[in-house]
Amino acid sequence: MEAHSPSASGAGRCPMHDAGFATDPHQVYDRLREHAPAGPVELAPGVDATLVVGHEMALRVLQNTELFARDARRWKDLNEGRIALDNPVLPMMAYRPSCLFTDGAVHLRLRKAVVDSLARLNTTRIRRDVEPIADYLIDRFSERGRADLLGDYAKLLPLLLFNKLFGCPAEIGDTVTATVSAIFDGKDAVRANEELTASLMELIALKRRVPDDDVTSWLIQHPAGLTDEELKDQLVLLMGAGIEPERNLIGSSLMLLLSGAGVRESGMLIEEAMDHVLWNQTPIANYAAHYPVRDVDLGGHVAEANTPVVISFAGANADPALEEARRAHSRGAHLAWGAGPHACPAKDPAQVIATTAIERLLNALPDLELAVPEKELEWRPGPFHRALVSLPVTFSPTPATRTATAMRERVAALPEAERPVSVPSSQSARQAPARRKGFWSSFLDVFRV
Repeated sequence: MEAHSPSASGAGRCPMHDAGFATDPHQVYDRLREHAPAGPVELAPGVDATLVVGHEMALRVLQNTELFARDARRWKDLNEGRIALDNPVLPMMAYRPSCLFTDGAVHLRLRKAVVDSLARLNTTRIRRDVEPIADYLIDRFSERGRADLLGDYAKLLPLLLFNKLFGCPAEIGDTVTATVSAIFDGKDAVRANEELTASLMELIALKRRVPDDDVTSWLIQHPAGLTDEELKDQLVLLMGAGIEPERNLIGSSLMLLLSGAGVRESGMLIEEAMDHVLWNQTPIANYAAHYPVRDVDLGGHVAEANTPVVISFAGANADPALEEARRAHSRGAHLAWGAGPHACPAKDPAQVIATTAIERLLNALPDLELAVPEKELEWRPGPFHRALVSLPVTFSPTPATRTATAMRERVAALPEAERPVSVPSSQSARQAPARRKGFWSSFLDVFRV
C-alpha cells in the first residue's frame, strides 16, 4: 500500500466498516504492516484516516503531544464539508470539551477532575454496587435455562452500574439507559444524543442543589470548577469509555471461558481470560484519533496535517515485535488501556467491574454452556470496537431468588434505625402515579436500601 492523500476519497484504502473487517480485522492490520507501521484506511464511507498498527509507532504518537493533537476541531475534511454531519463515526470522533479531545492546560485541568473523582471508587464499593445489579439481571433469565449473555447481561450491567455511580434518580436513569443504548446501537442517534444531553443537564442541576456520595457530585465539587457543559461532557466521556469497552471485555471473556477449547477444564482464571482478551480481542480495537500539526512520515506512510491518525490498539498488540510478551500475557506490554497522557484513567475499576460480573454469573449458573459452536458466533461491524453480536448460552434453570436474598442480606446488615419501613401496596400505588418503568427504575423498586 502506498501513501495516499487523505483527500483520495478512499481509493486504495483498507475499509474498516464492512463485514470482512468485522470477521477478521487482523487481515487489515497485517496488510498494512507489510508496508509500514501505519497506513491508509477508510473508517466509514467517505472518512479517510491513517491507522497505526506498529507498537513502537503507536507509543510515539500517543506520547508526542507537541506533534499529535487530540482536538478534533483540527479535522480538515470535516471543516471543509467533505464529511456529512450524519456520518456514523462522528459521535465517536467529533469534538467535545472533554479530556479526551483537549490538549495542554485544558486537558490537564479536566483530566485531574476525572482522575481524582474516579480515585474515590475503591474496590469494596465497586463490588458492592456490581453484585446486586448482577443478581437482578441473572434473575431475569435464570428460570428460562437460556440467555444471550450480551443482550441480557454484559450490555445492561455497565449501563445500570453507571446510573448507580452517577447517582441517577429513577426517571433520569431510565432516560440515560435508553438513550445510551440507542446511541451504541445506531438507532436515531441524533435524537438520542439530544435526550441524553437534556437528562445529564437535569442530573447536574439536581446534584448542584442536593449533592450526594457519587461521581457526579464529586466532579461538581472538584477544585477544577467545571462548568455545566464541561460536567456533561465528562459524564458522556465516562459512559462512552466505560460502557462499550466493559460490555466487550465481559462478553469476550465469557466466550473464552465457555469455549470448546477446554478453557474451563484447564482451570483458567477469570483474570487470565481477561488478559487474553485484552491482548487478542481488544475491546476498543481502534480509536484515539490524533491530528498531526504538520505533515509527518510514520515509517514510510505520510500522514498529512490535520487528518485523523487513529491508533490500532489491537494491531499494535499483534505486532510481531511483541511475540514473547504476548505469549507470556505480560500485562504491562499491551496497549488495551492506551498510553501517554490520555491513557485510560479507569483501568483498575474497569477490571474489578468485569471480574465481579463474571464471577457472579459463573457462581450463579455453574453449568453455563455455549448454545452454538464458537466459530458460529458473529462480530459486530464497526471500525472502533471488537464486539460480539450475541453470546447465546444454555444452563440448568434455577429459581429467580438471588435478588430477594441479596436484598434481605443488605437490610439485615443495616443498623435497626436505618432499615426501611415497608409501605402497604395500596398506599404505595396511591402515592406513585403509574408510568412505564425502565430498567433502572425497576431495579430501584427492588433495592430501596
